Amino acid sequence: MTAGAEAPRHDAYAALRHRDFRWYILSLFSMTLASQLQAVVVGWQVYAITHDPLSLGLLGLAEALPFIAFALPAGYLADRWNRRTIAVCSLAVNAACAVGLLAFSATPGLMQREGVRPIYAIIFVSGIARSLLQPARQAFGAEIIPRSMYENAITWRSSSWQTAAVIGPAVGGLLYGFAGPIVAYAAGAAVMTFALVGFLAIRYEPAARELDGVPILAGLVTGLRFVFNEPVILAALSLDLFSVFLGGAEALLPVFASEILKVGPQGLGILRAAPAAGAVLMGVYLAHRGPIERAGRAMLLAVATFAVAIMGFGLSTSFLLSLVLLTVIGMADNVSVVIRSTLLQLLTPPEMLGRVSAVNSVFIGSSNELGAFESGVMARLLGPVRAVVLGGMASLMVVGLTARLVPRLRQLGRIS
Repeated sequence: MTAGAEAPRHDAYAALRHRDFRWYILSLFSMTLASQLQAVVVGWQVYAITHDPLSLGLLGLAEALPFIAFALPAGYLADRWNRRTIAVCSLAVNAACAVGLLAFSATPGLMQREGVRPIYAIIFVSGIARSLLQPARQAFGAEIIPRSMYENAITWRSSSWQTAAVIGPAVGGLLYGFAGPIVAYAAGAAVMTFALVGFLAIRYEPAARELDGVPILAGLVTGLRFVFNEPVILAALSLDLFSVFLGGAEALLPVFASEILKVGPQGLGILRAAPAAGAVLMGVYLAHRGPIERAGRAMLLAVATFAVAIMGFGLSTSFLLSLVLLTVIGMADNVSVVIRSTLLQLLTPPEMLGRVSAVNSVFIGSSNELGAFESGVMARLLGPVRAVVLGGMASLMVVGLTARLVPRLRQLGRIS
């Protein structure tokens, strides 16, 4: 830079100026809105039928098992096939699953005869589709935006996801409470179909990728090998995996809404929306403040804040306080998401983005869906309050161990 020259101004909306990225964000927003809406309706419906917290854990397991089982093959396919085609087909299956949930709820005789088993079956199929979608869509998103804009694009992508995760649960709870599950599922199916249409609107010329020529079985573990050879990425993924797995209170929100806070399905929708609302606020702040200078320290502090807020939520008997704590949880989690996602996209060679994104999906799927199962089991054994509080304490211990055992993550500065 010459003497007296001004540093280039940070453009908070750089990624959004790209037409195809806007369609990408719109499709992501719509799918997330539909998925979050359905999650509230499914959770309340299953708990209303079974009155068993373990049934909520089994919902997480029904989605986690196929998601994890197909994740590595999905990453391999995303690096060899047309990523847009994979994403479109996966979205079509998700739309069909949304219609299936609507058809099941619209057939009372089937519900009386089969109980919640058809819901588990539909969630299982949607887990397969989501597993195939995740690495293809993430790698696809990196192809349609310049590398210099990755952090900005990831911030807006995360904010869009979280905005939909605010609106979806709230709308799902309100529709279920005032109009019933059939109307709620119909709305979810319509929005999921729009997500498919939005992805089809993206213009895409597949970039030339240099394939490594390894056999399929060896190719499946290439992403794992890359992650395990990058200590900072491995530490960031592991921190998210164990902290969310142990501190997963979200799966038990139907129990808290029904038995402790006594706010009904409408209140459940608002509770489910609160973490995403916090994440949106943090995402907008991060987009405008520019790159994080001490990324490792910020990530550790964010996950520690997440754990403390989880413990507070478990002890709260106030609806308002619970909302505030869930909002803090979402704010802290989004800091971790942005840092981890930026690390992955900047450190991974473009021809391996699908496989490495698949490994990331395994970690995230393990933490969220298997964490839901763990929470359901612990709630059955210890009660929901003790399960959440002990989970938050365990998450805090994970932060301390990670900071001590992986000094490179603690010392990580600006990601560039």
